[in-house]
Amino acid sequence: MKIYAIADLHFDSRNEKPMNIFGDNWIDHENKIMSNWKEHVGEDDLVLIPGDISWAGKLEDAMADLVKIDELPGIKIIGKGNHDYWWSTSNKLDGMGLKTVKFLKNNSYEHGKTIICGTRGWDTMEEHSADASEISNEKIYLREMNRLKLSLESAKKRNGMTIVMLHYPPFDGDGNPNEFFKIMMDYEADICIYGHLHGEEGHKNVREGIINNIDVHCVSSDYMDFKLKRII
Repeated sequence: MKIYAIADLHFDSRNEKPMNIFGDNWIDHENKIMSNWKEHVGEDDLVLIPGDISWAGKLEDAMADLVKIDELPGIKIIGKGNHDYWWSTSNKLDGMGLKTVKFLKNNSYEHGKTIICGTRGWDTMEEHSADASEISNEKIYLREMNRLKLSLESAKKRNGMTIVMLHYPPFDGDGNPNEFFKIMMDYEADICIYGHLHGEEGHKNVREGIINNIDVHCVSSDYMDFKLKRII
């Protein structure tokens, strides 16, 4: 069993959000991702997708993109990104009838000897949401921290390697570990994957490697040339 990861699929079955505004490398990016996926992932492998799955605004509109993912090889665990406006309640997500997709929401999953935890996280790199005030940003930040704690707490009684999925990088604007990183340290997480960073300017903020005993990977799709990264 192998574990792969890729964030920021930005699938768009409705053809409303062309991603080549970030560069020509985004042209036909869905087929690039799917071709690499089919080449490397086996049916028993695990694929972690930490956010920005579909540009759809409503759950019913995201169904085509989610089915596309469901039909790809492997078992998938999906977390929420800042553009996943279609994200809904656990009952609605779990009731979609997807066979190979699990949604990470204040919980954790055990796969073999590996435990998957995580949450969306929130931004600390001077890029706050246009519709969020400073006060609401703080509330979201604290709420996301609590969700990460809930997820990691749910995994405490399980034995195995812990992988944390975040959409936002667990670093502040200066590249230092932020509060999300400190929570991972408190719970002795082994691996952290994150996405969100796009283009030349975004990739300048990437931090990877062993940081405070946690193996950190940026898995933004364009950062990896739209190829899945093997984590384990």
